Amino acid sequence: MSTPLVGIIMGSQSDMGVMAPAAEMLEQLGVPFEVTVVSAHRTPVRMVEYAQSAAKRGLKAIIAGAGGAAHLPGMVASLTTLPVIGVPVKSRNSIDGWDSVLSILQMPGGIPVATMALDGAQNAGLMAARIVGAFSPEVSEKLEAYQESLETKVMDSVKNIEENGYKSVL
Repeated sequence: MSTPLVGIIMGSQSDMGVMAPAAEMLEQLGVPFEVTVVSAHRTPVRMVEYAQSAAKRGLKAIIAGAGGAAHLPGMVASLTTLPVIGVPVKSRNSIDGWDSVLSILQMPGGIPVATMALDGAQNAGLMAARIVGAFSPEVSEKLEAYQESLETKVMDSVKNIEENGYKSVL
């Protein structure tokens, strides 16, 4: 297996259902990645070690998912110069997800975290692939093909509605 270029971390194994689309997107685009659990509150030493070693291990970006207080993305961003992409997770102890969104979104100056939508791991995977793709023509070409497939899907919908009427999509 290739050396991982993207790290996908989450505060709890229970976040895997939300975070899996990031891994699936990276898999689809051929970007090597690793997935693990790193809790900012329950394993702070592991979090520090993970963040501080990430660049040395060859990672180019880190996707960090967290629910509730959602400290993981910001804390990791404070410990590395790599781009960190935060995925707010609507967890069972969450305040409708807003606590997670705001915890990741409202970072202090100097500690940026690219914040995705609530449970937006698919876009996190795409963002990480774009970061890698900025330096990899192979990944960039796969991203272009992916974007073209999105256009094709929409244009197929347009054609279907024009030919079969709006009721065909209800």
